[in-house]
Amino acid sequence: MRTISFAAVAAALSLTACSENTEEKATATADNAGATVASAASDTAANADAAADSAAAATSEAAANVDAAADTAARKTEAAADAAARTE
Repeated sequence: MRTISFAAVAAALSLTACSENTEEKATATADNAGATVASAASDTAANADAAADSAAAATSEAAANVDAAADTAARKTEAAADAAARTE
């Protein structure tokens, strides 16, 4: 009976040591996971800002291209009207 009691005590002590080690590793894993999530959120925010800046630049360039196309169309329309007037 004493052998069983000693075995039970030894098993309990072993589990306690294992539990402390497991708890430390679980805490470290949770800390690392939290840091990873925070880093990912920061990266996502930076990427969103960069995407917004890029979209704004593309929109500005597109507006400039539309203005240039409208100016070209106006000049060509005026030139065609002038040419038509000269042939009358």
